[in-house]
Amino acid sequence: MSTTTILALVLGLCLGSGLWLVLVRIPAMRPVTFSQRLAPHLRAGRSGSRILVEPLAAQTPFGPLGRIVGPVLADVARMSQRLNPSNEALARRLARAGLRIGVLDFRAQQLLWSAGLTLLGAALIGLNIVAGRFNPMLALVVLVFCAVGGYLLRDWYLGEQTTRRSKRILNQFPTIAELMALAVAAGESTVGSIERVARTSRGALSEEFSLTLAHVRAGATLAGALSDMSDRIQLTAMTRFVDAIIVASERGTPIAAVMRAQAQDVRDAAKRELMETAGKKEIGMMVPIVFGILPLTIVFAVYPGLSLIDMNY
Repeated sequence: MSTTTILALVLGLCLGSGLWLVLVRIPAMRPVTFSQRLAPHLRAGRSGSRILVEPLAAQTPFGPLGRIVGPVLADVARMSQRLNPSNEALARRLARAGLRIGVLDFRAQQLLWSAGLTLLGAALIGLNIVAGRFNPMLALVVLVFCAVGGYLLRDWYLGEQTTRRSKRILNQFPTIAELMALAVAAGESTVGSIERVARTSRGALSEEFSLTLAHVRAGATLAGALSDMSDRIQLTAMTRFVDAIIVASERGTPIAAVMRAQAQDVRDAAKRELMETAGKKEIGMMVPIVFGILPLTIVFAVYPGLSLIDMNY
């Protein structure tokens, strides 16, 4: 590769990084968490004057550059924590995804995915060699990209498996909670209602209740088994459901009413999420209408008049 080509690649990389940085920092492209939505409403009162507060530019040694690059570095740090190679964090992610494999098995799958993509990249390089277009630097970049990409792609797919399973659990939760409430109201105990749910229903949540029932039969307490289930699933709705059952069992509150109330809360949350998604889709539909259909309609409306003007001339 010549010096001009290398300089062009470096400048193109810098330009692409700058455009990507601008794009991901746009408020419309930046995801807003639940805590950030509540922060303006829960802000504590200030006892001092804002004039005496140290400016943001002085809070970092790099000035405005630190304010620009800081959020990106924070995102990278959070991603590195999510890709933490620690066995405990990965075991929790595997349990949440419903995979009954160990940490070593998952690491082996990551290596297999990396090796598969590397072989694919090597095959593409071989085709270029046969065609007489071999470039050593480009071949090295492709091999490294395929190796690292395959390793990270398996981790990304694990996140997708976790998200899909969490959605399935949330969809199944209201029906199963109503079934448990009906069983408890009919006279069965909490363990009996869990056994009935595990025996008569199918799905991800039913599998979790079956595992919880197995732990109870192995000698664990009901509260401990349910707490372990909420730790595996890591969903707010399930955590509230388990806490409500434990508190109701300790204080003697009717469990059937608690289960029905939790199921209704999840249904209401699903309705709110559906309305929010519909609002976002409605705004997104304005883009093809404004930039696609509307200009075409204007052309069809104006073109006959322009044709008549040309004919008069």
